[in-house]
Amino acid sequence: MSDYLLRLASQPTLRNVIKSVGLPTPVELKRAGTRYADQPLAGLQVLFGTAKDAAVATAVRGELEGAGATVIAQAAEGAKYDALVLDVTEIDGVDGLKQLYSFFHPVMRQIAANARLLVLASEPAEGGNPKAVATARATEGFVRSIGKEIGKRGATANLIHVAKGAETRLAAPLRFFLSGHSAYVDAQPVHVGLQADAPEAMPLSGALEGKVALVTGGARGIGAATAERLAAEGAHVVCLDIPADEDTLNATVAKIGGAALPMDITDPSAPEKIATYFKEQHGGVDIVVHNAGVTRDKTLANMKEHLWDMVLSINLGAILAIDEVLLGDKVINDGGRIVCLSSIGGIAGNMGQTNYGATKAGLIGYVAAQSAEQAKRGITVNAVAPGFIETRMTAEMPFMIREAGRRMNSLSQGGHPEDVAELIKFLSTPGAVGITGQTIRVCGQSLIGA
Repeated sequence: MSDYLLRLASQPTLRNVIKSVGLPTPVELKRAGTRYADQPLAGLQVLFGTAKDAAVATAVRGELEGAGATVIAQAAEGAKYDALVLDVTEIDGVDGLKQLYSFFHPVMRQIAANARLLVLASEPAEGGNPKAVATARATEGFVRSIGKEIGKRGATANLIHVAKGAETRLAAPLRFFLSGHSAYVDAQPVHVGLQADAPEAMPLSGALEGKVALVTGGARGIGAATAERLAAEGAHVVCLDIPADEDTLNATVAKIGGAALPMDITDPSAPEKIATYFKEQHGGVDIVVHNAGVTRDKTLANMKEHLWDMVLSINLGAILAIDEVLLGDKVINDGGRIVCLSSIGGIAGNMGQTNYGATKAGLIGYVAAQSAEQAKRGITVNAVAPGFIETRMTAEMPFMIREAGRRMNSLSQGGHPEDVAELIKFLSTPGAVGITGQTIRVCGQSLIGA
């Protein structure tokens, strides 16, 4: 559904009128194409700073240049910057945090529309003492706050905590968070570590060539957008959805050259049928995206038992059952990727969604626990938590509720299914091996939740 305020704000004259009456003036987000480019940062002016010229700084500078960016070490008056990147992995204590102010303060008025701000900090868990942990975690409060200051320009700010020795795993995260592929991912702390064994090769474009993917709920919406993005990067995608949606499912897979698997995931026989299909047809599966889900909203006092059971069964029970078979029988190949669709409703809760919130919070706990179990096989397990996304479901909301959902984030607009798909695709690539057990929001820095 079209966002009328975004369309009006794109016209300079009307933008001033909208601003004068106190309404948000969202900026059209600059999104990337469906496929990763060899040099996604080509032509971008990136101001790069570091507290010390240590291993992380050296790796970051090299990756920025390799991605095509023009890396600038010293700010110039009047220049415009497409990205600001600061490495503070070596700071310690409150005095070190002054680097955040000293780097960003002089150039905050020089960032371009749709700019990317990225801070790289040490891993809090490795701090060793309360002061070091406090310093590392302080960067999160800084990034969340600065994200709210720059969102009106369509700009985002994110944070990467880098574990010691994990600087070799920064190439793909840097390219994602500094490019248009992350347009609606804002104010997120992401941890890049060494938990999962890395593959021998981590291609950055054509990253999914030769991979086989399963996307549940793949007929439409976020599932269909995810299938398209995975296929564009080279994966053979099998879309699963309920038999009642088989016509839509077939139309979706026809567009991407994939395969359709009509099935009800709550059928007790579904896990074994899925496992058999991938063993017989492909010898296994590399990427599993658990996207299928439903809402059946009622306050708990008014919720019928069958509505509770339905949501719990589809949104959580089926996922656990399917993974138990796929992982137990090693149908998911070594180096595989599992991505679950959580929600900000699982982080903050929503009135009338005790069933839905329980399932989405359950997935957050699941990926954290399952990731440790699968790390030795190089399998990563993560969750994506969308905020307000422009889908068929949100288009049916009452006008005022829909408008509130759109505007209650730092970018003052709803996301697109493709925005969620981009994050899923990134987490599905070999280069995202440093990220596991995490839940990353794609919500434009929603004001709801942490």
